[in-house]
Amino acid sequence: MGETTVTAAEGRTAADPSPVKEGDAEQRVPDVGGDTERQRTARSVLRRLRTPGRPRIWWELALIAVSYWLYSLVRNAVPEQKSAAMRNADWIWQAEHSIGLAFEHSVNRAIDSVTWLIVGMNYYYATLHFIITIVVLVWIYRRHPGRYAATRTVLFVTTGIALVGFYFFPLAPPRLMESGPDFIDTVVAHQTWGSMASGDLKDMTNQYAAMPSMHIGWSLWCGLTIFALAKLPWVRILGLLYPVATLIVIIATANHFWLDAVGGVLCLAVGFGVVRLWYGSLPYGPSRAGATSRSSEAVSRPSGD
Repeated sequence: MGETTVTAAEGRTAADPSPVKEGDAEQRVPDVGGDTERQRTARSVLRRLRTPGRPRIWWELALIAVSYWLYSLVRNAVPEQKSAAMRNADWIWQAEHSIGLAFEHSVNRAIDSVTWLIVGMNYYYATLHFIITIVVLVWIYRRHPGRYAATRTVLFVTTGIALVGFYFFPLAPPRLMESGPDFIDTVVAHQTWGSMASGDLKDMTNQYAAMPSMHIGWSLWCGLTIFALAKLPWVRILGLLYPVATLIVIIATANHFWLDAVGGVLCLAVGFGVVRLWYGSLPYGPSRAGATSRSSEAVSRPSGD
């Protein structure tokens, strides 16, 4: 889905235009006379950290494994404040009613009546959240390694922000609400497997970590990454459809309110903002070095071409 272009950056190979090039970083930190060796070393280390290069496979595998383990540990260590989670769910439901957009119950009931469709959505919810995200990470690593560090960092920051939401705003999903409409827990109703949100595996995860929705945060990250970096038009379209389909699934299965999805989008926006501040550019944008090179080429080209 993409082609690889390898360049050199201080002895490290990188592919695709990186969000930040070494020359730009050096211009931001001019060499000041009288600096100590420690200061120069610190600036050198900072420049290297802010210059994405070709990732090391074993380091990345270890980083992803440890990060997901920490995410699961922290997420499930958050106290399951049932009473607060129920109050927050009632508040969300009333807030949606107040603006005339409390449609989750209707969607849940309508799609549950089509057995093959809701069973498929149950498996979608339980599996694709992880599978697609891993596939996209591997694809970026192989096809766009120069963009990998920045793009991966967006995902990590997004997930970290979500943990803050889980702790400070415990929220029951619609299927667990004790008051209000009778949502259907579709996993229990159709006895499907694989989801830790319901059924036999429900005790393995925090049931009240619904806000923000990381199904939306991660799927939108995947969709934007595919749309920005894929070459084939139909693949780019599928990338955009993936978060849309995920939104329908999380509502149909009564695992989230649509406002949870808004929370996921906001977390992703923070992730992109942090990467923009750190690297000086968004993961998918052209590098300043690349733009300068193209401008120089245009100036040196003879007129009348």
